[in-house]
Amino acid sequence: MSARWPSVLWLVRHGQSAGNVARDAAHAEGLERIAIGGRDVDVPLSPLGERQADALGQWFADGTPDERPTVILSSPYVRAMQTARRFRDAGGAAAGETICTDERLREKEFGILDGLTTPGILALYPEQAEFRRILGKFYHRPPGGESWCDVIFRLRSLLDTVSLHYAGKQVMIVAHQVVVLCLRYILENLDEDSILAIDREGDVANCSVTEYRFDPTAGRDGNLVLHRYNATAPVRQAETVTSAPDKIVAVRG
Repeated sequence: MSARWPSVLWLVRHGQSAGNVARDAAHAEGLERIAIGGRDVDVPLSPLGERQADALGQWFADGTPDERPTVILSSPYVRAMQTARRFRDAGGAAAGETICTDERLREKEFGILDGLTTPGILALYPEQAEFRRILGKFYHRPPGGESWCDVIFRLRSLLDTVSLHYAGKQVMIVAHQVVVLCLRYILENLDEDSILAIDREGDVANCSVTEYRFDPTAGRDGNLVLHRYNATAPVRQAETVTSAPDKIVAVRG
């Protein structure tokens, strides 16, 4: 029986963004709002994020051609697309390799809480902070936004597309922290407690790689098996992590 999954699947969080930097600064100063304007979708990489994406591409370029993606899927958000392009242009994939955007890989939507820090949420929407405390981050859906479950629903559809069109190929997905975690939830058949325990262990590092490889002996018909999680290009290991965007209620990850 032919494999229904890619031979290799890499999940990559985008490089550090201007929003990551602004959020960390706002939390450090105890501010209620993050000092960044415009839509979340338009937030670009920071200068460090650009270097991280370049380093990741160079890391893959140093390997063999059969260890590089032949398919690249990306969130349509600017910071993810910039990461994917810089990765490719640094040699991580073939020159001119098409980067396919898929809206199902977009960032978790935060609705009325977008752009607020934890103190801001507590000050402006204390009822949402309480709902989230009661329901937990996995099920809490802020008005106009999404829960982790909502993200999982759209990612199940995304994985159906991947298995249909990219079986046997080497696929890279460039997206966001919650997307990486929710894909782990699906691919490894985890439950709420298990994925939240992984989340509590530490952040998904900017430009980190989570890698799955197809194992024909796994399960009835073969399956993707986790090979490594949260691995970063060696030259950037000391400066890749920005604080998690979903510690109380996520903003701009």
